[in-house]
Amino acid sequence: MIDRLEKEVDMLERHLQVLRMVIENEPIGIVKMSNETGYPHHKVRYSLRVLEEESLIEPSSQGAITTEETEEFVEDLDGKIDHIIEKLEGMKIEGVAEIEG
Repeated sequence: MIDRLEKEVDMLERHLQVLRMVIENEPIGIVKMSNETGYPHHKVRYSLRVLEEESLIEPSSQGAITTEETEEFVEDLDGKIDHIIEKLEGMKIEGVAEIEG
């Protein structure tokens, strides 16, 4: 049950790392991103496709670049992550009496 969430978080981390590289180095290509992150080309390509579908990046002849929507997404990101963290913190089952069995 928790394994799927962990995989999603890992994938989100990769997508955000790729987005960060585009923001800091635009335009940037797959090969450079793959070399700098250590992610295989196919994983970088998938992350780029997801980011493009979300309108956060777009392709150019020199490589990936940000869009007009990137800045607003980045500004909202920390708040959204904090909200998810609070939600996850509330799900913990610590301090509950020991389970009998």
